[in-house]
Amino acid sequence: EVQLVESGGGAVQPGGSLRLSCAASGFTFTHYYMHWVRQAPGKGLEWVSSITHGGSEQYYAAAVKGRFTISRDNTKNMVYLQMNSLKPEDPAMYYCAQDQRGEVRGQGTQVTVSS
Repeated sequence: EVQLVESGGGAVQPGGSLRLSCAASGFTFTHYYMHWVRQAPGKGLEWVSSITHGGSEQYYAAAVKGRFTISRDNTKNMVYLQMNSLKPEDPAMYYCAQDQRGEVRGQGTQVTVSS
């Protein structure tokens, strides 16, 4: 059974930083690109970032490029999302996902940005 467990969310002020973590289990981690998607209240799922099997390539949505950094540790089956310079438009539930559309995802971790 695929399990993706996110952590690290919280409340920060604009300009602040958070590091999200995702623990993956139940599948061969190194066989998959891994992704982060998010969902703001009243909106659909939005793709945020992806990383290749070995972590050598990363991809970002335009809204977060230059501020967020995705990484993975294949020895620990972990995926991370370092979020810097958080903006008022970044608050959402953030999900670690096995696919870019977020159809297979964890329970999410909440990110709030407010002054």
